[in-house]
Amino acid sequence: MLRFLLAVLATLAVTQAAVIATSVYLHRGLAHRALRLHPVADWLFRCILWISTGQNRREWVAVHRKHHAHTDVPGDPHSPILDGFATVQLGNVALYRRAARDPAVVARYARDLPADRWDRALFDHAVVGLAIGIGILVAVLGVAGGLLAAAVHTVSYLLMSGAINAVGHAFGSRPHPNTSTNNQWLAWLSFGEGLHNNHHFAPTSAKLALRRGEIDPAWPIVRFLVGRGWATVRHEGPRAKQPVAA
Repeated sequence: MLRFLLAVLATLAVTQAAVIATSVYLHRGLAHRALRLHPVADWLFRCILWISTGQNRREWVAVHRKHHAHTDVPGDPHSPILDGFATVQLGNVALYRRAARDPAVVARYARDLPADRWDRALFDHAVVGLAIGIGILVAVLGVAGGLLAAAVHTVSYLLMSGAINAVGHAFGSRPHPNTSTNNQWLAWLSFGEGLHNNHHFAPTSAKLALRRGEIDPAWPIVRFLVGRGWATVRHEGPRAKQPVAA
């Protein structure tokens, strides 16, 4: 029973760490430059993503910026309006990989993020990072528990990512004039990313909750980083929509 509880807690911890790193670092920090992170915080977030998701930061940023440049019109890498809700919800990772494998997409949309020495030595080697992450889980939980925790984390993270792109463009409220939607329940699960309509309205805002009653669970984390001198915020309120870097 104790081993089972440890496996559940480990799975939740790994998934939440990956979701926080994706929202705060990849999304707000890199893709939209809504906040700037201290080099040490930057490295720690990269390490978390490396061992929990294996994601390449240049590819993630490029695909996301392309999504903003072609939201729900031809060229959008993962639009439920174009590709169908089930395709994006269940196959988001395949859509992401299809766009990320195009070197022209990365060259155009992530040219401000050239590979550095840490990328070349560590973070561009996804299999190595994932092997280390799984190895840590196995060392803590045993072979069966570690592999189970890794599998549940993988499914949970992929479904969460799919929901942000699928649910976030199909169901929910639209307080601002764009095709994405707000879902506070999804924001609770995804550390604010469910406030997708707000984000498309003000993509350079570091805070995704813009109206009374909305809650961005990642905002206290951002404020903690700022308070420790590990991050600086570009602005936290809505501003006129600016072109995505390309």
